[in-house]
Amino acid sequence: MPSLRSPFTLSATTIVVFTAIFLVLTGNHAFFVKMLEVYPWSVGNFGFLLSVSVGFTCVLIVLMTLLGSIVPVRVVASAFILITAMLGYFSDQFGAVIDTGMIQNILETDTAEAADLFNSGLILRVLFLGALPVFVLWRLPFSRAARGRELFRKIQAAGGAVAIIVICLFSFSDAYSGFFRLHKPLRYYSNPTFALYSAGRMLMSAGGVAESGPLILVAEDAAIPVTDTDRELIIMVVGETARADRFSLNGYGRETNPELAKEQGLVSYTNISACGTSTSVSVPCMFALDGYEEFDLRRAKNTENVLDVLTRAGVSVLWRDNNSGSKGVATRVVFEDFSHPDRNPVCDGECRDIGMLNGLQEFIDGTRGDILIVLHQMGNHGPAYFKRYPAEYERFVPACQYEELSRCTDEEIGNAYDNAILYTDHFLAQVIRLLQENTPQYETAMLYVSDHGESLGEKGLYLHGMPNMLAPDEQTEVPVIVWVGDTSDIELTSALDVRHVENSHDAAFHSLLSAFEVDTEVLSAKKTLFVINERG
Repeated sequence: MPSLRSPFTLSATTIVVFTAIFLVLTGNHAFFVKMLEVYPWSVGNFGFLLSVSVGFTCVLIVLMTLLGSIVPVRVVASAFILITAMLGYFSDQFGAVIDTGMIQNILETDTAEAADLFNSGLILRVLFLGALPVFVLWRLPFSRAARGRELFRKIQAAGGAVAIIVICLFSFSDAYSGFFRLHKPLRYYSNPTFALYSAGRMLMSAGGVAESGPLILVAEDAAIPVTDTDRELIIMVVGETARADRFSLNGYGRETNPELAKEQGLVSYTNISACGTSTSVSVPCMFALDGYEEFDLRRAKNTENVLDVLTRAGVSVLWRDNNSGSKGVATRVVFEDFSHPDRNPVCDGECRDIGMLNGLQEFIDGTRGDILIVLHQMGNHGPAYFKRYPAEYERFVPACQYEELSRCTDEEIGNAYDNAILYTDHFLAQVIRLLQENTPQYETAMLYVSDHGESLGEKGLYLHGMPNMLAPDEQTEVPVIVWVGDTSDIELTSALDVRHVENSHDAAFHSLLSAFEVDTEVLSAKKTLFVINERG
């Protein structure tokens, strides 16, 4: 490829320095906005803010110089430019933080979900701030010095950058002391350094823990008493990206739950916290014994969850999925994928959650004993909320019709989101209809638990995936609903008594054991959403 005519020739050091400056200037808008919130623009803060900019640039110089000693420097610079352009878009548009949880979520996202995130804004950003600079970089003439001289120049560049970092730190040591100790979350927005750091942590952690080997058993004493001869039929709906404060059952001003509001025997809990802010963490956590405080995603991959415990106790378990999979939860139970039209009969460009009910009665009729059915929704997965519901559920208008949320007002985004909640309301009502039809033969109940919430513009944030310590309530407070059939042993009064009591995703594990009347020492009465009526 012929090079562009240029009055100068690029060296490895020149590439690293100019790339670092370019990344700081074009890929860190969110970082500097957060900095200015803590250190407002003033004469007193000017020197410190300048030192942060210079120091950040030098950190990138050191990092790229070190990597450039292993991989050709233009390859390193190209990768940094493209990564920064892409991550910068998500940070600027949605306030996203690319930590280990977000990276895990990205790795487990299916193509349909990923497609919703690719839009003209992202494409233009990557094109003009990623691909175009990389194109120019590879067209400009590049000079390679002798190996010894090249090494000396790299040592000079890295050493000089380190020296400048030290000078910056000592010149504003009092300000940096507060910056590192009191405002640690600011560094989460540094692009691409924090994302690379998180990726490194994730790789090191994965390498340190085996995910194979003997399965770790939990609740080995679990058993259903032989005196319990009544059959249980329970459907657990795992919701997606639903916020507790957008349910009219919980006091939201809009009527987003018109069908559920008519149901008898229903309780909506208002004070439930999610394990995490991403599906990849929250779904495994809600089914795990370790729960909210002790949950470790790596350990969970090789440890039994409540579905395993129930199966061992004699319950027939079926998982139907209209999302991106069970995140390892349903590995050892029957799993059916309803995200494609070859199995889901209700697809109109997108397969609908309601399609997961197809053929369930036949499954129930052909199964003996206790039954647990788990339905994993597509729910309110963003940013394409308008795709999550059929046209007849677009009652709140105008609704945002774009994946690129920056093209819509917050009101339009909220309207589309609420329409999707309205469709979930209809779906849950249909689940209840199915259970009511089986109530004479079974003790029936429904448990609905959303995996996490969603930011809709509050505090300048959109979507979800923030680290727990930074996540706002909008991303962590989730709706949980229990419906109880007339023949169920679940005591409705006890459920109403704890409707506003603080709880977490831990409730799912213990409430399922309680609903199936499983005897085990691991069952915690404090974490369950209800008690069982001992009718003898």
